[in-house]
Amino acid sequence: MNAPENPVRRLAADALSFENSYASLPPDFYTRLRPTPVPDPCLVGASAAAAQLIHLDPAEFAQDSFVQAFAGNRLLPGSIPLAAVYSGHQFGVWAGQLGDGRAILLGDVPAAGPSEDNPSGRIEVQLKGSGLTPYSRMGDGRAVLRSSIREFLCSEAMAALGIPTSRALCVVGTDMPVMRESLETGAIATRMAPTFIRFGSFEHWFYNNRKDALQTLADYVIDRFYPALRAAANPYQALLAEVTRRTAELIAQWQAVGFMHGVMNTDNMSILGLTIDYGPFGFMEAFDARHICNHSDYQGRYAYQMQPRIGQWNCFALGQALLPLIGEVEDAQAALEGYKPAYDAKLEALLHAKLGLRAAQADDGALIDAMFALMQDNHVDFTQFFRRLGDLEVDNPASDEPLRDLFIDRPAFDAWAAQYRQRLKQENSVDAARRPAMHSVNPKYVLRNYLAQVAIEKAQNKDFSEVDKLLTILEKPFDEQPENDRYAELPPDWASHLEVSCSS
Repeated sequence: MNAPENPVRRLAADALSFENSYASLPPDFYTRLRPTPVPDPCLVGASAAAAQLIHLDPAEFAQDSFVQAFAGNRLLPGSIPLAAVYSGHQFGVWAGQLGDGRAILLGDVPAAGPSEDNPSGRIEVQLKGSGLTPYSRMGDGRAVLRSSIREFLCSEAMAALGIPTSRALCVVGTDMPVMRESLETGAIATRMAPTFIRFGSFEHWFYNNRKDALQTLADYVIDRFYPALRAAANPYQALLAEVTRRTAELIAQWQAVGFMHGVMNTDNMSILGLTIDYGPFGFMEAFDARHICNHSDYQGRYAYQMQPRIGQWNCFALGQALLPLIGEVEDAQAALEGYKPAYDAKLEALLHAKLGLRAAQADDGALIDAMFALMQDNHVDFTQFFRRLGDLEVDNPASDEPLRDLFIDRPAFDAWAAQYRQRLKQENSVDAARRPAMHSVNPKYVLRNYLAQVAIEKAQNKDFSEVDKLLTILEKPFDEQPENDRYAELPPDWASHLEVSCSS
C-alpha cells in the first residue's frame, strides 16, 4: 500500500466517503457497535503519507474534530462501525473463536484508485484500542500508548522499505489508565488496509462446519480482491495458490531485511499477503538465526529462522479451511506446493540485490551460506553489515575497514571478503554503479527497539517530538541523512535489557 504521487484532491475528514463493504456480509460475520469514547484525547503522531492514500488533507491533523473522530469519540459520516469474528491457531494450537477484541472497523473509503494489489479501489479504516467488543474475551478492549506507537512507526517504516503492510494513519493518546504488566496510559491507533480479513476468518467457518458461510466469505474475497481468479477452473484452489505465493514472498522480504513478526498466529496472517497486527516485532541486530523477539514465545516457534516454515504451516492451515470448497485434497496440495519455490526465488533475488550481484551463478549459494555463518559466529549487526557492504571496493581492501570492524574474527572476514571480491570480478562489477544499487535495497535506518523506546518514554511525558522525528527518518530508510547518523548506530548497552511480549 504505497501513497500515490499525485493525489487528485485533499479532503477534510468529514468529507471522506465512508461505506462498509464488510457489513454487506451476513450478520453472523460481525457485530455492529460504536467505539467507546475516551477522555481528553490528544494527537500523538500522524502520517501524511498514509493520509495521502485516502486523499485526506494532512492539515486536518491539527483539528480537534480529527482527533475526536480517530479517538472513537465521534462517528464520521457514512461510517458503519463493526467488530469482525474470526478464529485461529495461536502458537500452533487451535484457539477457537477470537475476533476483533479491541478493534472496530469504521468502514472503507476511496483510495487513490484501483491497482493490481487493490482492485477494489477502497481502503478499510480501523480503530485499534477502541473499547470492548463481544470478542474481547478476558481483555479490556484497549491498547496502550507503548504498543500503539510501535505499531504506528513500524507500519510506516515497513511501507517505506517496500514491504507489503497495513498502514497507520495516526495514534491518539488519552490519560485513561490501562492495566498491562503495570498501569499504563491508553491510546488508539488508526490502521488502514484494503481488508483485514485473515486466515483465521476462514478457519472460523471451517471449524464451525459452516460451508455456506465459508463460501460466502471466499466469494467476497475473490470478487473484491482477486477478481481475475473467478475465471479459473477452480477459483477456490486458485485463491489458495495466490495467497500461498503472496505469503511466501512476504516472508522472504521479512527475512531479507531482518524483520521478525513475533506472533505469526493464523489470526495474524492477511489474506492479501500483508504484514498486519504488529505486536512483539523486532528488527535483527546482532545476527542470530535463532533469535526470538517475542518474550512470550517460550518455545521459539516464531524465531527468525522459523518464520519461513511457519508461513508455510499457516498456508496449510488455510488450505485445510478451504478444502470443503476446493474439493479434492490433491488440488489443495497442488496449490500449496507453490510456497517453497516462490519463497526461494524471492529470497534469492533479494539477496543477490543486497550483495550487488546482477545475475545468479551456481556457487552463489555457498557464498551466501558462508556469509550468514560468519555473521552468526560474530553476531554482526544485520543492518549495518549489509549497508557497509555496499561501500566495499573491488580493488581496494582498505575500503573494508568500516565493515571489517563489525567482526571479532577478522581473518575469517578477510577470507570471505576475498571470495566476495572474486565473485564481483566475475561479472565485471563497477564500484560506482554497484554502491548506489546496494544502498537502494539495504536500509541505513530501521526501527530498532531502543529507538522506539526512547520515543515511547518521551511520549509518556507528553513530548511527542521523537515520534515525529523517527517517522520522518524511517520514511526515507535508504537515504544517507547525515544529520541523523546517530539513529543508525549500534544499540546502546541498556538496549540489551529491552523485552517485548504479546502485550506489546
